[in-house]
Amino acid sequence: MVDKRFKLSARVSSDNPQAIKLVIERIIGNEGTIKSMSGGFEIIAELDGESARDLNRMLLSELRKVEKKTRIRAEWTLGNTTERFFDYVPKATLKAMRT
Repeated sequence: MVDKRFKLSARVSSDNPQAIKLVIERIIGNEGTIKSMSGGFEIIAELDGESARDLNRMLLSELRKVEKKTRIRAEWTLGNTTERFFDYVPKATLKAMRT
């Protein structure tokens, strides 16, 4: 099993943003940035994992351990493929057009 390097772009909202901020900081470490927004955060990061689905599940599960009412809209990109998720649900897989 080879870990791949995924780029994450996500918006996380929660009923308790301060509680989840510590979890986000622990997970992304120095691999990204966290920007505060109303009711949550915008995250840009790079994480290693087997698949976008596994990384998304891990991130949301860790956040919900701290605050149940946490939502995430995430895009995970590897190469020219982007996978979009709303919470645990995959919404789309997009391939970039080569020019």
